[in-house]
Amino acid sequence: MKKFINNLFGSKKLSIKVGECMTVGVFTLEAAKPVLDAAKLLRKTQVGCVIVTKNKKAVGILTERDIVYKVVAGGKDPEKVQLSSIMSKPLRVIKASETVENAAMAIKENKIKRLPVVDAKGSLVGIVTEGDLLRVYPGIVDVMAENQLVGSTRDMTVTGVCDVCGMPAEDLKRQGRKLVCGECAEEDEV
Repeated sequence: MKKFINNLFGSKKLSIKVGECMTVGVFTLEAAKPVLDAAKLLRKTQVGCVIVTKNKKAVGILTERDIVYKVVAGGKDPEKVQLSSIMSKPLRVIKASETVENAAMAIKENKIKRLPVVDAKGSLVGIVTEGDLLRVYPGIVDVMAENQLVGSTRDMTVTGVCDVCGMPAEDLKRQGRKLVCGECAEEDEV
């Protein structure tokens, strides 16, 4: 996977760390607080999530969607429901020193949109979202998600223009990042 991304974007670009593109300043609330407090905080701060803590340690995440689906649509009283009962857990995190590639993979594999960021000591220092990653590398999340498709079509032939000779061909095959016709592929083998 890493080799594919390096070939696509160049290895120098992938040296960007999560800490360089994350949003700093995460809003937190204690797990025992009522959902109403979280809803008010989300409205006031114009953010989409809050990290839920217990004894000052991050234990979960609560999103606007959680409030709508688990409280409002369920007919529950947001003044009585505690954050701990509707938060998403376990909390998936990434270190600020990790690459954006690893963050993109974690977001994809965990089917989440937000990933809390911790420092070397495990303390919460920020959050990275799909939007943050797309600002760094437009399309990287989609490209990585499509990697399996590209890998499975490596031996497939396609019609188009050869990247070596520039001639139209019906038998183009992928060689690295290029589509090469049969004649150019034979010349390359010699």
